[in-house]
Amino acid sequence: MLLTKLMEGIEYTGFDGDCEITDITSDSRKAAEGMAFVCIKGLTRDGHDFAQAVVEQGAAVVVCERDLGLANQVIVSSTRSALAAMCENLMGRPLDRLQLIGITGTNGKTSATTITKQVLESCGHKCGLIGTIQNMIGDQVLHTEFTTPEIYELHRLFQQMADAGCDTAIMEVSSHALQLERVAGLHFAAACFTNLTEDHLDFHGTMEAYFAAKAKLFAMTDCAVINIDDEWGNKLRIDDSVELMTYGIENPLADLNARDVTFSADGVAFKLCAQGKEYPVKVPTPGKFSAYNALSAAGCALAVGVPPEVVAQALNHSIGIKGRAEVYPTGRDFTIILDYAHTPDGVENILGSMRAVSEGRLVALLGCGGDRDPYKRPLMGEAAARLADFVIVTSDNPRTEDPESIVKQIIPGVEKHNTPYVAIVNRREAMKYAVEHAQPGDVIVLAGKGHEDYQILGKTKVHFDEREVLDEIFTELGLR
Repeated sequence: MLLTKLMEGIEYTGFDGDCEITDITSDSRKAAEGMAFVCIKGLTRDGHDFAQAVVEQGAAVVVCERDLGLANQVIVSSTRSALAAMCENLMGRPLDRLQLIGITGTNGKTSATTITKQVLESCGHKCGLIGTIQNMIGDQVLHTEFTTPEIYELHRLFQQMADAGCDTAIMEVSSHALQLERVAGLHFAAACFTNLTEDHLDFHGTMEAYFAAKAKLFAMTDCAVINIDDEWGNKLRIDDSVELMTYGIENPLADLNARDVTFSADGVAFKLCAQGKEYPVKVPTPGKFSAYNALSAAGCALAVGVPPEVVAQALNHSIGIKGRAEVYPTGRDFTIILDYAHTPDGVENILGSMRAVSEGRLVALLGCGGDRDPYKRPLMGEAAARLADFVIVTSDNPRTEDPESIVKQIIPGVEKHNTPYVAIVNRREAMKYAVEHAQPGDVIVLAGKGHEDYQILGKTKVHFDEREVLDEIFTELGLR
């Protein structure tokens, strides 16, 4: 593609000629003959420092934010914004063929995006999905590394979706992506705020900064769908040019309500109140959080024109989501639940939901990720001990931290209550202990891994699928 076509819609100075560009990169290690190298300032490195090296590697142009003294430099006000626009141009402007729906918040993003996809596809839309568990193009499943991909990969996904006939892309939008401008230049038909609880403070520093990052999404949308039962949702200030749709269970003033909510081991039922009418709904994942996830999806679907009766019908046919209150088939007189809960609020949500339906003890097994927010560790322990009858403290993804040290940071929260507990650092051994000591009627919640099929030990990703591990444990114990 010619440079002038690649830079279409972007204001720039510097190199005023034209040349053929073979590809774009912001990674100096990937820069090669004929490519455009975009200088991005990251958390630890600045791409501007590698500009001379990439020219020597054959880069055709260097896109930068300041004069680097290069003959082939293109100077722009924001290289992140320029990179997004360049990627869109390179991919053939796929966003002209897609409406975007974005969902942000600490908890519920994966469930809400997945349910939204199910709702829209029930009425004829073909949807792409970008999220934590997987990316999807219609029914095709693609591997994912990040909740929200880097700019180039994101626009490549949009291109693949549009070329496959998708008319809608539904994506989880992380606070990291918003802060680091991975979604620069995007515009959403609808954007949803689910909630905000303690997480990622190792990156953002404070809850206020974390919230400010999330809030950026709502300057990029036509319609804001906001959970006003959440205290931070109530703090969002939406511009008058943006349509506002609120939802909630507790707040009767919400535009979209779940009323007469009832819980059972196989789901949650409620009356969906929308546009002055009520519709009976039952979704297959237990817990109050499941009702909120359904409301998030309903709000997004309504925002893009799906009638409320169609939304309700689709919710009644929605299916469970891997690693979200997922029931592992024990074939025994106790229940095991796999859940991704990895924040204090997430632990409270899943345990509170299971407490409402458990007939015996509620057992919580949890750990905390290494090289991540240490502030939440005792808070997660406290939530587990407050709601469970027995707590097993173990590892999650310790990464480069000492797993024993992480466990020791969780325990002070557990010890704020008189709940009995045991600490078993090896997660497989902890799971075996839970199964071996299960009593009739117990509900055992394995929190933290959910859909993940790996553990990160040091800098190595080791295969660890809790479903497979449980199969092995049941066989070892003669329970199969």
